[in-house]
Amino acid sequence: MKKALSHHELIEDGDRILVGLSGGKDSLCLLELLGGTQRIHRPQIVVEAVHVRMENIPYESDTRYLESFAAECGVPLHVLTTSFDPSTDRRKSPCFLCSWNRRKQLFNYAQEHGFNKIALGHHQDDIIHTALMNVFFQGHFSSMPPKMKMDKMPLTLIRPLCHEHEADLEEYARLRGYVSQKTLCQYEDDSYRADIRRLFSEVEQLNPEARYSVWHALNLPLPPSQGGGNLSEG
Repeated sequence: MKKALSHHELIEDGDRILVGLSGGKDSLCLLELLGGTQRIHRPQIVVEAVHVRMENIPYESDTRYLESFAAECGVPLHVLTTSFDPSTDRRKSPCFLCSWNRRKQLFNYAQEHGFNKIALGHHQDDIIHTALMNVFFQGHFSSMPPKMKMDKMPLTLIRPLCHEHEADLEEYARLRGYVSQKTLCQYEDDSYRADIRRLFSEVEQLNPEARYSVWHALNLPLPPSQGGGNLSEG
């Protein structure tokens, strides 16, 4: 993560960073690492977190674990509650509407409380899978950049875990004993992301360097120590 912060210039002295804490392994890891980063002298940053609950999506666990986890990281946690109506726009999937409403709450809170950056827990697999979904379903090749300045609001989105493999995050979460916040979402089967994940797993069996090929095609260079396999030699 330190390489990603430096390589993509994700944080600067004086940043106020709001972490979107879903409660999954990725956002828990992000919160832990950014919480540690704010304890160093430079760059001097402030980190807080927001967890957005959906009233119409049932949860297996409450937020007490998240509050305890955030406190151990030295990060204040704010819990917001909202909901969405899937009938408001039949053209959009329930997953899109849920995500959009969560993001809206996050953006509004950040602006109302003086944050200039929002940190999200997307890892390298998320970015690659999004690129493939955009190709297959939207007809364009693009994805989530490590750093994106918003056009219509004074906020910058950053993804400090953008170089991390999901498998490594899963192992780290196991070693750290993370307790994942679980949902029982009735719309889970509406998403194609799980299918894309399985498809890309098969591609990686054919070519273990495939993730780096996709990454470089997105013009998202990695630090010198990662990637760079020469396929012409294979």
